[in-house]
Amino acid sequence: MASEDVKASESAVEKIVNLAEEAKLARQEIKPTSHAVISICKSLVAGGVAGGLSRTAVAPLERLKILLQVQNPHSIKYNGTISGLKYIWRTEGFKGLFKGNGTNCARIVPNSAVKFFSYEQASKGILYLYQQQTGNEDAQLTPLLRLGAGACAGIIAMSATYPMDMVRGRITVQTEKSPYQYRGMVHALSTILREEGPRALYKGWLPSVIGVIPYVGLNFAVYESLKDWLVKTKPLGLVDDSTELGVVTRLACGAVAGTVGQTVAYPLDVVRRRMQMVGWKDASFIVTGDGRSKASLEYSGMIDTFRKTVRYEGFRALYKGLVPNSVKVVPSIAIAFVTYEQVKDLLGVEIKISD
Repeated sequence: MASEDVKASESAVEKIVNLAEEAKLARQEIKPTSHAVISICKSLVAGGVAGGLSRTAVAPLERLKILLQVQNPHSIKYNGTISGLKYIWRTEGFKGLFKGNGTNCARIVPNSAVKFFSYEQASKGILYLYQQQTGNEDAQLTPLLRLGAGACAGIIAMSATYPMDMVRGRITVQTEKSPYQYRGMVHALSTILREEGPRALYKGWLPSVIGVIPYVGLNFAVYESLKDWLVKTKPLGLVDDSTELGVVTRLACGAVAGTVGQTVAYPLDVVRRRMQMVGWKDASFIVTGDGRSKASLEYSGMIDTFRKTVRYEGFRALYKGLVPNSVKVVPSIAIAFVTYEQVKDLLGVEIKISD
């Protein structure tokens, strides 16, 4: 009997020990999950701050670009960047330079947050599959794989916030003399839904998807590849012995990435803006400036928009607004990338899961 009691006691102790070990393992599994959630939230915040700050800094150039993209060739008010900014200042004042920026920030903050987060997650997933395929656990992303991850991130972010971009485009081209005013983001959304239907909120979506692949994809691919090249080769003494680049160098990488991406994708951006104006009863007045020469804005689709734009205005029309956009994109992309990384460092996003 005594031996049976001892065995029962040992069995009970063994069960308690096992339960304690299981509880410990469960706590260890939960802890990384909570860390991961916090890290995700911080990455989203960093992306949102980066997007809002970068777009506000270049808001006047952003508005001028859109006005040039949809401007009627028979009623041209300005041709250049400086003359365009002066015209907006003279006719609408300081507020005119930032018209539509509130809606743009309301769109770009979640867009940028989702884009940066999606890129990181897509990069991890693609890298894992690449390492499994090659059998090399030390393999790194190639420029082509980075292009794919950037394209995935861009499409996800753009699609999630596209109705905001549609509304922003229309609010941006309004002037003080427009016969009909969208009073704000909510009013514009409700008016478009009521007068044109839900599908109108996604006008120009297809060229946006096609354009986002080279634009965002090249942005990330060029930026990350250029950073890696600078760290490895250390040309002209731009990088010291550390593996981290300085803020100025990262700004330059972002500027190069933005220039390459926007130049390749720009014609698709022009087509998107023009398609967004279709169905808006007062669009012909707004894009002509004073309504004296109203041009038809009827396009049946992306190909038709390309064809009519080139036929009636020439191939150069596909690059209307490229100059202010180039001036805008360089600091915008650069500020976005650097702000994102700086905010991540400030928030301490890089958390060791094993801690």
